[in-house]
Parts: sequence; structure tokens; C-alpha cells
Amino acid sequence: MDCNPVRWWRRVQFENRSAGFALLIVLWTLVLVAFLVLHLTTGGHTEMRIATNLESNAVVMAAADGAISAAIFNLTAPQPDERWPTNGVPHELTIGNCWVEVRLENEAARINPNLASPALLEALARVVGTDPRSARLIAQAIADWVGSSPTPTPPDTLKAQYQSAGLDYAPPGAPLASMDELTRVLGVSPELYSALRPHLTLYGPPEPEPGGTDPVVAAAVAETPRAVQAQIPGAPVPPDTLTVRIIATATGLGNARLSRTAIVRVSSSLPQGYAVLAWRNTIE
Repeated sequence: MDCNPVRWWRRVQFENRSAGFALLIVLWTLVLVAFLVLHLTTGGHTEMRIATNLESNAVVMAAADGAISAAIFNLTAPQPDERWPTNGVPHELTIGNCWVEVRLENEAARINPNLASPALLEALARVVGTDPRSARLIAQAIADWVGSSPTPTPPDTLKAQYQSAGLDYAPPGAPLASMDELTRVLGVSPELYSALRPHLTLYGPPEPEPGGTDPVVAAAVAETPRAVQAQIPGAPVPPDTLTVRIIATATGLGNARLSRTAIVRVSSSLPQGYAVLAWRNTIE
């Protein structure tokens, strides 16, 4: 034992400082290890949730597709009275662990802007809330865009109209390739497009079939002069041809939901008896 009190006190202080520093290193090491464990655990849980969600979405999509296939099979039944009606009434199916609601709507009950008369388009715009003057101008603009106007506006005039509105394009004079193309038509605001979109189709005849379930379309047809309706041209189609919008909404495990929409044309003149014209899905 060192009998010098000064040296003894310094040695005690040094040993205490060394022990404190070592304890501090151990504590920081434990904190770092805990942080790494927490990070790895959280990352693993996140990846598991992502994988589970992907699996659930794939399952409900497969269920919705299966329901659409069942609806197509039903539409091609030999006897008409065996087929589901195209009036939008829901049908409930259970596919695997999923519950699916299927609705069939007659696509011919909607208005086809590629073929409809300007008078019918004008009536539709008025029914959804557009004032008469704007409705007439918008209907003419749509007819000029798709090239269906019986009195087309001269190309130079159209170009000047779009340029004066700050648009660097002009109507192509060709049918719409997609419904979203309507948003480029002069006068069709996003609000008006949202109001028109549920009542339109690119797969229907020039004149909607009577007896449809859409009251907006029915009101527009009622406001269209009968003389104009009689003049609407239409290509002949086989009598058994039916174009149907099939909407399947599937609900699966973990509250996974997906709506799948298919537009299908059924006819004995088609090689398989039917043709799928369009698909769209929405994950909820």
C-alpha cells in the first residue's frame, strides 16, 4: 500500500474515472444494439405487412376476375331466360375466401360521344346542369372533335378558337381513343367531365337503347327532338349482340377490396361468342 496520501488519492481518482468511462462505453453499446434490434424488427414487420397486402390484393383481384368470368359464362347461356339481367341488380358470389358482388349493366343504355348527335350531347349537358348556350357550344365542340358534326366548323376557325383559349392544339376530327380525351375539348371543364363521365361510353350505339336504368340518359333522350333521333345513322349489328359492363367488387381477408370492371360484347357472330373490350380495376 502506498503510504503517500497524495499518490493514493490520485490513483483512486484515476481508477474511478476509468470505471466511469468503461461504464459509459457499455451503456452506449447497449443503446446502439437496442437501436439496431428495433430497426431490424420494425423493418421486418413493415415488409411482412407489405407482403400480406400484396397477397390480399392479388387474391381479391383473382376473385373479381373469376366473378367476371362467371358472368360472361352466364351471358352466353343458350336460353335467354337463364341469363342474368343487365339492369344493375347485384348478384352475390363466394369465391374462395372472398365475397364478390357482381352487377351487369347494358352498355347500350349510355351515350356514345363518338356517334351521338350534337342535339343529344347538348341535351345531356343541359341535364347535368350546363346553361343552354354553353351546352350548345360544348356539344358542337365535341362533335367537331370526333368528326361527327353534320355542320362542321371550318378548321381555321377551330384552330383560332382553341388558340384564343390558350390551347396549342386543335380538334383531330377523329373518334375519341379514350374517354379522358374529352377533357381536351374546348369548354369541357373537369367538373363538367366528372358530371358527364358516368353516362358515357365508347362502345354503345348512336342512340341509347330505351328502357335504360340511367335517369340522366333517359332525360337527355326525352329532350332530344324525335326528328333528330330518327336521323341518327347506325351500323347494322346482329340481333343477338349485347354489350355489357360487368362490375365485380371483391372483399377478402384483411378488408382488402378491389373493384374490377370489364366491358364485354356477347354475340354469336364472335369466334368465342364474346369479346372483352376493356378492363379497369380500382384497389380500395
